[in-house]
Amino acid sequence: MKKTVMMSLLVGVSLFATDYSKVITHPDASKMIEKDLLAPPKVYSMPAGCVTTDPDAIARGAYIFHNLNGKKAKKNPPKGLSRKTKDGKVKQYGNCVACHNIEGAKGAGNIGPDLTDYRENFINSGARDNQFVFQKIADARIDNPDTHMTINLTTKLFTPREICDITSYIVAPK
Repeated sequence: MKKTVMMSLLVGVSLFATDYSKVITHPDASKMIEKDLLAPPKVYSMPAGCVTTDPDAIARGAYIFHNLNGKKAKKNPPKGLSRKTKDGKVKQYGNCVACHNIEGAKGAGNIGPDLTDYRENFINSGARDNQFVFQKIADARIDNPDTHMTINLTTKLFTPREICDITSYIVAPK
């Protein structure tokens, strides 16, 4: 008896069930994936005069390094930076400190290399140069195809000037 009642209920429900098959879309996933793929790794040459001791450039680099975006930024951006992009959207900054430690960092990450004393340990020792730092920030896939670092210049997340400012900050004496 219970089986008969249950079967009757199931048959009754299925008669009133709505057919949603016509409203379900089936997009071409291959086109979606292709759109999301990164461009191939690219070697960049550091622009002339890129790395500087100019305090304004270093301040911009520090701001980008330590802040995620215009809405959640801890302070107003320094001279030469804006909270908005040219088209009025909120500017996404680096938040490098989420993965890297550096002098003065609060809540610094430990996923990426520690950049504390970078100038002394790598630039002054001759192990690395400013071009290496610029390229690493622009597109780190050149020397590490499996990197988890953000691809900043190839994706146009940053401009060359912003990458110069970040490079200037990293290699500046602190």
